Amino acid sequence: MATKKKLNCAVIGVGNMGRHHARVYAEMKNVNLVAIADVHGKSVHGIAGKYKCEYYKDYRRMLDTEKPDAVTVAVPTSLHREVALACIDRHIPVLIEKPIAESIRSAKDIINRGKAKKVPVCIGHVERFNPVIQKLKQLIVQRRFGHIISIGSKRVGLFPPQVLDTDVIIDLAVHDIDICNYLLGLQPTTVNARAGKALNNKMYDYADILLGYNGIDVHIQVNWITPVKVRQLSLTGTKGYAELNYLNQTLRIYKSSYKKKIDSYGEYVVRFGSPQTKELSLTGKEPLKLELQNFIEHIKYGNSNIVTAGDGLAALEIALKAIRAADRSHNKS
Repeated sequence: MATKKKLNCAVIGVGNMGRHHARVYAEMKNVNLVAIADVHGKSVHGIAGKYKCEYYKDYRRMLDTEKPDAVTVAVPTSLHREVALACIDRHIPVLIEKPIAESIRSAKDIINRGKAKKVPVCIGHVERFNPVIQKLKQLIVQRRFGHIISIGSKRVGLFPPQVLDTDVIIDLAVHDIDICNYLLGLQPTTVNARAGKALNNKMYDYADILLGYNGIDVHIQVNWITPVKVRQLSLTGTKGYAELNYLNQTLRIYKSSYKKKIDSYGEYVVRFGSPQTKELSLTGKEPLKLELQNFIEHIKYGNSNIVTAGDGLAALEIALKAIRAADRSHNKS
């Protein structure tokens, strides 16, 4: 759908993430934020007033009245299928906040309906659009790190009170699972995990996940316990090492400096020198704004640089495998 006109956009669910989608749509020059929908009327009326858009308690009424060109779905995960299908059946492109759905079956229903109706479905794995991830991906494609040996990821912080229907693996680790799939261009062949319930007895609030990508080892650590918010990733390769900070958008690169020499016994030995270090600062670009710009451009021009529903399904499948592995480990202990 190639068009130069502004697109009329709406947001269904304006809680922790949805309110930021509304803000960004309102700031975008090629978009009109026409409406928001949320069952919590009193708490969101101010958002509609702030951005001068319509408010609806019934999202179906909003879809039928406003007929938006695109919609963000940011309701609780258990409602993703219901709301996404309502949009797709009205031929409205959707961006669904991660994860794609609460189950594989629901995710496949969304994917199949989108294909049948030929409606774009994108998934809000926002970390893909962080400038430091985009830069790291570029360096990997250029083989700047040689053969990748391992990736370590840490995503920890305090419990988010708005999360009521999922655990730390689905809420946090699914980000890092998608990022590793994206960076490596692969999906893991092995999934192992340990998890626990340190501060509650209902859901996992900490987990360590080990993924195997054809010889590349990935360790993902997530929790809702650490009293400080940490969002970091490190990558080790035969030609170098990288440290990435999502929050301040910095990327530090260490280029290996080693040579193979023959020692006095006629055997090859490796001699290491001081690594060349370079720090890149890529601050000033909000990942969510880049994500929504990409979503709008996909609708208008059909560009393929999106997180597809298939990508979202893959991340969900791996996260659910990690939960099952954690369950087995938890039951044995």
